[in-house]
Amino acid sequence: MAPVRVGIVGLSANGGWAATAHVPALAAVEGYELRALSASSAESARVAGEKYGVPLTFGDAGELARHPEVDLVVVAVKVPEHRALIEPALAAGKQVLSEWPLGVSLAETRALAEAAKDGQTAVGLQGRSAPALRYLRDLIKDGYVGRVLSTSLIASGGNWGSSVRAGRDYQLHPEGGATLLTIPFAHTADTLHMVLGGFAELSATMATVRPRVRDEVTGDAVPMTVPDQIAVSGVLNGGAIASLHLRGGTSPATDFLWEINGTEGTLVVNAADPLFWISKLTLRGSRTGTLERLAVPTRYELPQLAGRASEPSYNVAHAYARHLKGDLPDFGHALRVHRVLDAVQRSADTGTRVHPDAE
Repeated sequence: MAPVRVGIVGLSANGGWAATAHVPALAAVEGYELRALSASSAESARVAGEKYGVPLTFGDAGELARHPEVDLVVVAVKVPEHRALIEPALAAGKQVLSEWPLGVSLAETRALAEAAKDGQTAVGLQGRSAPALRYLRDLIKDGYVGRVLSTSLIASGGNWGSSVRAGRDYQLHPEGGATLLTIPFAHTADTLHMVLGGFAELSATMATVRPRVRDEVTGDAVPMTVPDQIAVSGVLNGGAIASLHLRGGTSPATDFLWEINGTEGTLVVNAADPLFWISKLTLRGSRTGTLERLAVPTRYELPQLAGRASEPSYNVAHAYARHLKGDLPDFGHALRVHRVLDAVQRSADTGTRVHPDAE
């Protein structure tokens, strides 16, 4: 079969997520050809094209989307720009893979989901493609812990701590669409759903305990108006009790710990980095009272990526491999995740228990 010809919106010669993760991921998976890119200007696109060996370069994402040699448009820019870049690609009949979050709001995500056709879209919820987490899901399904009784998860956000890095100030305010709730919590909730099932009902508490943080460039104190603490508890669809606590910043003690307890055993997941959905994971389990390291079977991993689990492109590459099989979450799935985020927000605002399926 002919390779899928990819055009990346937001690939810069100066680096960034597209360069760090998507370019090496595409190179690692047979069946793709990085054919085009667009950047903030025609000149910057030309420079990026020379750096990455991409033949078609554009200063306008609409031109990229309409080009006949582009089959798949990958959108890897800041969230507020997503809708304006995705809609022309959908109108051109192209496949679209958007990085997460899909939209800045539930309403915007709904509009994009309604504009998409079946099989046309995918979103970058990389936890669903991580070999270790897919193995964890199957361990639960195959009865490793018996009936799941409860699960507890504590994690850091990486950002939203005591200081803000250069170029990340947009994450401090809700209109940027990139908050502790919409990024780390969303990835956490979606992975929880994949492994154990979603929330039947939940209660949430959110707070901004650092209303001012330090700008790492200027040293000035700047306002932060999004929550940097999120605590959610509730009942999963299968009846298990769940408790999640996400904290802004990092911790020298625990940046990611997920425990699953059942009638027959226990499973524990640790991550090497707060961004668990793109970092190296460690699984341990016990059915005897002693936790032991669980190796992920080789059938879950692309052989060419063996030993590369610490690289940011590792789970992205597995996502691209699954995309070839039509096995990635689409914009409709993104809308369901955004509904969970909306439920968390409504619960925190009202102090009541909320059913995520009820908008």
